[in-house]
Amino acid sequence: MIQERLQNLRAKMQENGVQAYIIPTSDFHETEYVSDYFACRKYMSGFTGSAGTLVVLADQAGLWTDGRYFIQAQAQLRDTGITLMKMGQPETPSIEDYICQNLSKGSKVGFDGRVINYMDYKRYHAIFNSHQIDIVANLDLVNEIWQDRPALPATKTFHYALRYAGVSMEDKLAQVRQAMTREGCASFIITKIDEIAWLFNIRAHDIPHFPVALAYATIEKDKATLYIDASRLDDESKALFEQNQISVKPYDSIYEDVCSLQGPVLVDPHFVNSRLALSVQEKLVEAVDPIVLMKAQKNATEIENTKWAHIKDGVACTKFMYWLKKNVKSQEITECSAQDQLQQYRKEQENYLEDSFNTICAYKEHAAMMHYSSTPETDVTLKPEGMLLVDSGGQYLEGTTDITRTFVLGEISEEEKHWFTLAMRSHIRLAKAHFLYGCRGLNLDILARGPLWDEDMDYQCGTGHGVGHLSNVHEAPNGFRWRIVPERNDSCVLEEGMIQSDEPGVYKEGEFGIRHENELLVVKGTKNFYGQFMHFEPLTFVPFDLDGIDRSKMTQDEIEWLNAYHAQVYDTLYPYLNDEEKDWLKNATRAL
Repeated sequence: MIQERLQNLRAKMQENGVQAYIIPTSDFHETEYVSDYFACRKYMSGFTGSAGTLVVLADQAGLWTDGRYFIQAQAQLRDTGITLMKMGQPETPSIEDYICQNLSKGSKVGFDGRVINYMDYKRYHAIFNSHQIDIVANLDLVNEIWQDRPALPATKTFHYALRYAGVSMEDKLAQVRQAMTREGCASFIITKIDEIAWLFNIRAHDIPHFPVALAYATIEKDKATLYIDASRLDDESKALFEQNQISVKPYDSIYEDVCSLQGPVLVDPHFVNSRLALSVQEKLVEAVDPIVLMKAQKNATEIENTKWAHIKDGVACTKFMYWLKKNVKSQEITECSAQDQLQQYRKEQENYLEDSFNTICAYKEHAAMMHYSSTPETDVTLKPEGMLLVDSGGQYLEGTTDITRTFVLGEISEEEKHWFTLAMRSHIRLAKAHFLYGCRGLNLDILARGPLWDEDMDYQCGTGHGVGHLSNVHEAPNGFRWRIVPERNDSCVLEEGMIQSDEPGVYKEGEFGIRHENELLVVKGTKNFYGQFMHFEPLTFVPFDLDGIDRSKMTQDEIEWLNAYHAQVYDTLYPYLNDEEKDWLKNATRAL
């Protein structure tokens, strides 16, 4: 099937005179998780991971993805004629080098400019131009061969009330306009749908796990325009838009309207799609999107709400842990049925909307694939032995959660216990960080990787990411990573109110995977002669499985941290549990 689709695509490429065609994962808005309409890379390659770029030439094809997906992609690309390109490995060429090495002068590279951001376009243009290769940036060739392509989503919006959002749309618009003034700009094009959701205090259900609406926006000094089908808007949002001089126009009409925007026009080249940017190229100002930092620094109302969301999520996950440990010996439980049970516990919590991403419920060797997703074809029965890794989260009206626990289901090897304990030490060292303001995740990542690096072990991903508020579970611009990866945009200074995940792990292909993850809130500490000190406050409250811990491999201060954390878990959760669950939790949070 994939080979037939590639053959049809190559025929379209030949009709349009292009010798290479680029298909990224993204939609028109640089969204991490895309709706089914935009699953072109998945449709053309069969690879289902959340990150990757497919490049198709006349006689070969390659798919670039990162270390989270090497094992999964290798399996899914088998017999497709597509070569896996392992990003970050020294033998792997860049997309640009691969194309330039295989195309001759005078060749053409095609793509849909709506799914390639302006920064990538400029990089492609500079490199291809130096090799006398041209770009054709208005080709949606996949659409021409995808006969049953899903429709664009169009769910009803709902107003995100002030008691959850904390700041009104009017005040947020004022902040954005102040930022525009600082940049000397009269207009601002916004394409990121999480930012539009934040700015206009609206949410929807256009994308699974990501409660936002597909839309564009332009902001000017005295007016704003939201590009979305007006029939989708709830009455409360409509009324607020009228009060704040916000026009509503059809989704696609932005491509005509931007041409008449008063300049200078502010765009962030990392986010705005290249078709829009090229439309205002003569009057654009490239700058850092000001909403990114505004959105990442949670206000007091958001923080108060997200703490409550994490308590509810902690109750759900702890009930699941109790159920799993109690029943794995006596009843048939599979990966799929386990994740269904966890979702059911979340559904019992007030104001739960949906999961915040596709749950990773991975038993034994499946957990070595960092972003494994159980399906009926891969589902396996859990046994009272080995480890189960569950990475999951929930979207609640009060906020977004993300948690990973690795559960010991029975006997495990000394090696597994060793790495379980070292990954726990890694988590604790980062959670305990006390640092001066001005530090970035880049400065702190060594705290987590240190115990693993000491034994020549590592994991091929970042240690943590920012988390949105009833929004994207992976949020820029904060994160933990040992080196800068520009496209990740996760290396900013850590600011008060940012939310981070802390999730080091160990993954041994064909054997097991281990990850321990909490969300952390960045808070201020003491300020003195040396500056403003900062630290992290845990938001997640669920026991770590003590059955995997080798106490002899931990330092005293690490043991004290874990004991104190578990005491806080018990005090936080026991009021919401029944007597049997409380008794179990008391033991699960016992002091080492």
